[in-house]
Amino acid sequence: MKSHDTSKGAQVTGSLGQDGIATLKSGAQDLIVDGVRAHDSASRSRSESALHDDEDSDDSVEDYDDIRLDPDTLVANTMPSVDNTLRPSGKKVMKDDYTRRQSEPGVDLKTARKGIQIKLEKTDRKGRYVLTADDPEIREILRKGLEREEREAAGKRPRTRIRDLVFTRQFTTFDRQNPTSAESPFFGFFTLFWLAMVLIFVQTALNNWRAYGSILGDNQIAKLMFSRELLTLGITDGVICAATSEAHFLQLAISKGWINWAKSGWIIQNLWQTAYLGTILWWTWFRDWPWTHSVFIVLHALVFVMKQHSYAFYNGYLSGVYRRRALLERKLKQLDAIEAVSSPPSSPLGMPSFGARSASVDLGKPNEETGSTLKPRRPFIGNRTSTNLAIEKSDVASVASAIESGKPLDLDQLQAFRQVIQEEIAELTTQLSGKSQSPTSSNIYPHNLRLGNFAEFICLPTLVYELEYPRQERINWWYVAEKTTATFGVLCVMQVISQAFIYPPVAKTVAMKEAGLTMAERWVEFPFIVSDMLFALLLEQLLTWYVIWECILNVLAEVTRFADRGFYGDWWNSVSWDQYARDWNRPVHNFLLRHVYHSSISTFHLSRHSATFVTFLLSALVHELVMAVMFKKVRGYLFAMQLLQMPLVSLSRTKLLKGRTILGNVIFWLGLFVGPSFLTSLYLIL
Repeated sequence: MKSHDTSKGAQVTGSLGQDGIATLKSGAQDLIVDGVRAHDSASRSRSESALHDDEDSDDSVEDYDDIRLDPDTLVANTMPSVDNTLRPSGKKVMKDDYTRRQSEPGVDLKTARKGIQIKLEKTDRKGRYVLTADDPEIREILRKGLEREEREAAGKRPRTRIRDLVFTRQFTTFDRQNPTSAESPFFGFFTLFWLAMVLIFVQTALNNWRAYGSILGDNQIAKLMFSRELLTLGITDGVICAATSEAHFLQLAISKGWINWAKSGWIIQNLWQTAYLGTILWWTWFRDWPWTHSVFIVLHALVFVMKQHSYAFYNGYLSGVYRRRALLERKLKQLDAIEAVSSPPSSPLGMPSFGARSASVDLGKPNEETGSTLKPRRPFIGNRTSTNLAIEKSDVASVASAIESGKPLDLDQLQAFRQVIQEEIAELTTQLSGKSQSPTSSNIYPHNLRLGNFAEFICLPTLVYELEYPRQERINWWYVAEKTTATFGVLCVMQVISQAFIYPPVAKTVAMKEAGLTMAERWVEFPFIVSDMLFALLLEQLLTWYVIWECILNVLAEVTRFADRGFYGDWWNSVSWDQYARDWNRPVHNFLLRHVYHSSISTFHLSRHSATFVTFLLSALVHELVMAVMFKKVRGYLFAMQLLQMPLVSLSRTKLLKGRTILGNVIFWLGLFVGPSFLTSLYLIL
């Protein structure tokens, strides 16, 4: 940056490495701090890398506080928890303003940030620069860097059973409000795709009108969808939605101490979820609904099961944290009631020590014998939900044992004990606050256990429960109308494509079975059925993804003022199936990451590879369940294909495919192109 772009005044000087780590000097001390990462993709990269982190490391814990946002990914009119200098000023990001800023000399819109002005000067070492800055945000980075360095020096943070996920303010990729997409050099292909969809719709509708007198042809699919028990379907959906409140009332009982989550609460919740899903499956079979009705209800029920699970297990974990904090507060009161002796006890036996910290040593002062100052460390913290200090091995347990022993304590010992308890209480309070910005927020546990809070979570387009999410200040109803119109428009296109290109081969297979053709005779037609449905099913898959993750979820997000629109990543660029699994459906991926993968490691002590297998296994079982509901038979074809992804993922990491981006992407698209038609034909023919 040019020198005139930097601020005038007191300066901090140091070196900024290519790895994003700055070595800054303040006085006589060298300070190591993290460089500013100005891109919202930090959220995605953390989420993806978490699957490959070692289970004994806390580096995989995703945290809001480490994220620095690109202002061009922010949703307009969001809450003021983000600095106003980072927020778009108008109702939407105007293209002209974006273009003007892009054209300004020396300004890179991807990294430009109002209010952070720095000067980088080259040094004689390659990749090393002298950084000069005077800015509140730089000072904040210094503070956080020092705190992080102190934490690392003290040892690893205690592991938690609930992993935090990052929610940021961002648009979906194909949203016209996203300036990155608006300025994409590939926007013409997006226009071409929708123009082709319109032309296919018009051409097929005209042919149907000429042959049948209706744009939908014989209209079999529409009759299947709308001719049977729509009222019963709607009532059923309302009942299963209302039944999710069980999770809320169970957590209320736990917060009042009537039920212990760690002993019986989680068992009750799992039994309820099993009965809930089983009852819905039985009901769809009992009503003998067409596959359209059954799949809709089952998919909606699976969404509600995941929401109940996340709400219950997150709040269940916090209930244990809350009980532990209450216990430590009682211990702190006991400690305050103890009178200090005037001199150290004659026998220090039985007094706990905390590594470098002794009960009778103040590490904040120079040692009189050595003349050195010992650096204090944070005390070792045990299980954050444990309330049995008698069997726990931690600094707090040692302090509690010393208090219960009744032995005399001097002033230094009392202060050391008090600091240990207070530090852990502060840690637990942070857990109970979640991502709440204010310590008096109504969403801090257990104040978040309100029926309104639960109902709001059920409506939010996320499957992972948090105490607070980034929100917009108001609703843009024109945007809601736009996405709603797009939803019905895409559904209409899907209806025409299904009737014209998918229904005929499906009807052909049904007719072959009714005519009594043997399996060998039907198998002869298998490659032709696959070929007939190739393009139609690929289009239906793309349109289904678009209507759900781009249209419906954006409508829900706007109506609920939910600001994180990261419902998917650039899955179309996938070079392996694990990348596709992460990017095409972010809400489900986040749920599996927190409540299956991480929970398998922390609760059942599985290895990373075993936890990955469990995650894929559960996903495969759910997919096969949906296919069983659709075709009313269990064959296991999709289940086998889902599990086959694991060796394919391993193959993508071998020398044969690793680093070959184009080849990997070609293999991915071949699988996505042929897979749906191949699997559907298997279920139809066999």
